[in-house]
Amino acid sequence: MIVPHTTPTPDADATARTTRAVRKAVVPAAGLGTRFLPATKATPKEMLPVVDKPAIQYVVEEAAAAGLDDVLMITGRHKRAIEDHFDNAFELEQALAAKGDTVRLDAVRDPARLADIHHIRQGDPLGLGHAVLCARHHVGDQPFAVLLGDDLIDPRESLLSRMLDVRDRYEGSVVALMEVPPEQIHLYGCAAVEPSGEDGVVRVSGLVEKPSRANAPSHYAVIGRYVLDPAVFGVLERTPPGRGGEIQLTDALQDLATGGTVHGVVFDGLRYDTGDKADYLRTVVRLACGRADLGPEFMAWLKEFVAGLEEGHGQERNRLAA
Repeated sequence: MIVPHTTPTPDADATARTTRAVRKAVVPAAGLGTRFLPATKATPKEMLPVVDKPAIQYVVEEAAAAGLDDVLMITGRHKRAIEDHFDNAFELEQALAAKGDTVRLDAVRDPARLADIHHIRQGDPLGLGHAVLCARHHVGDQPFAVLLGDDLIDPRESLLSRMLDVRDRYEGSVVALMEVPPEQIHLYGCAAVEPSGEDGVVRVSGLVEKPSRANAPSHYAVIGRYVLDPAVFGVLERTPPGRGGEIQLTDALQDLATGGTVHGVVFDGLRYDTGDKADYLRTVVRLACGRADLGPEFMAWLKEFVAGLEEGHGQERNRLAA
């Protein structure tokens, strides 16, 4: 059993960010969002609200909090709303300023102030590996982070900072790993791991994209955070389409792992999967409950609502038993 790493103090995080080599983040956002149709017919899935911010804003905030001040979004057709969200909105800002509504004015301005944000279109929907390859000219020969918008990491966690620290110490590439029940491993990329001698950090000796339960090398799933060495671009260029006819990032990392240059950070903190309808709803509830401005009132209502459901179920059971 791998022991998860303890969370470093905020002061240690701040010191590390001042000397870190990784400055760029890539956020793939070209998916069609078919699991959320019809809501995503005209609205990018990344723009679906989680309480009062679109999901992708949480991702960019996470990158910025870890010291990554250059963010490239890989988008596609019908994703213009993402670009608009992270741009200035002159007319809206002017109207809010005229009203003296500084709270909403700051909320509107914040997305554009998070980082230096760029956009490029993927063009052909050829998978996550191809989306990452689209970032090659922007990233150049520098290491970079990749953050998937379906996976939200709670703002109180420091997963990405820990991964950047591991990259600083070991170089190569780093993936985020989370132990999942055996019956769920087929939903993820899965890592074969070896101890590294450091708590919460493992050596990754191999990766398999969405294996069957019987063929999974471990219970460690790859979740949507990566810190990648630029060598991954050369591997992706020669990686043929894999599962689903797409160029899989997992396949390219498998190639790098055979050379001993991939490590994993084991994460046991708060993660929210907004790519699934039920988990999306749970994410909204959990984050709303944690808000100082919404939590107390919302939790009081939620307790009443759940009590009412339980009372209704009890009454129905009594009726059926009569």
